[in-house]
Amino acid sequence: MRMYDIIAKKRDGEALTSEEINFFIEGYTNGDIPEYQASALCMAIFFQDMNDEERANITTAMVNSGETIDLSPIEGVKVDKHSTGGVGDTTTLILGPLVASLDVPVAKMSGRGLGHTGGTIDKLEAVPGFHVEIDKSEFIDLVNTNKISVIGQTGNLTPADKKLYGLRDVTATVNSIPLIASSIMSKKIAAGADAIVLDVKTGAGAFMKSLEDSKALAEAMVTIGNKVGRNTMAVISDMNQPLGRAIGNALEVKEAIDTLKGEGPKDLTELCLTLGSQMVVLAGKANTLDEARGMLEANMKNGKALERFGTFLSSQGGNGKVVEDPTLMPQASYKVELPAKKAGYVSDIVADEIGTAAMMLGAGRATKESVIDLAVGLYLNKKVGDYVEEGESLLTIYANQEDVNDVKEKLYENITVSDDKVEAPTLIHGSITGE
Repeated sequence: MRMYDIIAKKRDGEALTSEEINFFIEGYTNGDIPEYQASALCMAIFFQDMNDEERANITTAMVNSGETIDLSPIEGVKVDKHSTGGVGDTTTLILGPLVASLDVPVAKMSGRGLGHTGGTIDKLEAVPGFHVEIDKSEFIDLVNTNKISVIGQTGNLTPADKKLYGLRDVTATVNSIPLIASSIMSKKIAAGADAIVLDVKTGAGAFMKSLEDSKALAEAMVTIGNKVGRNTMAVISDMNQPLGRAIGNALEVKEAIDTLKGEGPKDLTELCLTLGSQMVVLAGKANTLDEARGMLEANMKNGKALERFGTFLSSQGGNGKVVEDPTLMPQASYKVELPAKKAGYVSDIVADEIGTAAMMLGAGRATKESVIDLAVGLYLNKKVGDYVEEGESLLTIYANQEDVNDVKEKLYENITVSDDKVEAPTLIHGSITGE
């Protein structure tokens, strides 16, 4: 088998066999296939696409390129959730304990974040003492006992994906549906879940800007998951403005606590209930999404969801009392309001740029070496569609520096107030069940 022939075959729009795909992934991962040939194949895939069989095969080949996690010692159907990113996305912090409160096991591998705010682990580390440095046996014991645990990503999951992503990043082949879908799904499948729920973002603050592209990606990932034996569902959700109101690590943990009490922002609560309902159905704890939603809402009201969050935090060394007193987390030295320059309706909040403003305060990492300030961030007092008086606060800046003029300037540039009434954007653009 020659790499030249595989490139030519895909260049001409033909489907690759599983043997040809395995030959490529194995050879590229171990260094036998040079980067110029791998990049040529990526470009051929970019233009010629892949059919459902090819997409499933390249995903499986990437899963088999490294370590896989065996979660079989955990009782029950293990359900994982993945979001394609965004600003103010606190869903994992809420969904983990919320779904676990119905005795659905949530065994989560998460990473640290590059970008606007930290990843899930960074956010959780805003809770004093919390850590993810636990071995696999303790991880499994915690999930069996509490139905939830979070550990850091292992170093040798899907090495083929890591290598291939680095190549795609410098050869203008990132935006390819089969290559994005297989990249995401290979990591989820290698992490050992039985079922997967996907939150695919769409809009200005999302990786996929158009609804059409977001839907295509969601359908591709659901098809891959179901083809390789993982029950998979997806929700397409809006990211034209930040999700919820908090952007920043400790601020987002506090917002998660509020949401678990049933007192969170409307959009964040709605998305968590939608995703959580899918997780509960896939785990076999409810027959319908409506039934699952009712069970989740009940555990927000009766305190079981919040109680499970406290148990989860304390089981991994964290101060579980933060669920009753969030001020036990790091607090910013300065609170600065951003007053509206005119009265009117908030018509646009550019999610990406608002996230960048939070990063300027220290809430995120510009590079892997950056140190996150867990206390700082932004809190949106107004969202798209809300009316604001002149001088009323659009948002609150939480800072550990006295001079935040550059941040204010950035925010003013990316929040628009209009005279005409504007409707809030649609949050859920559809669900894909794979049926």
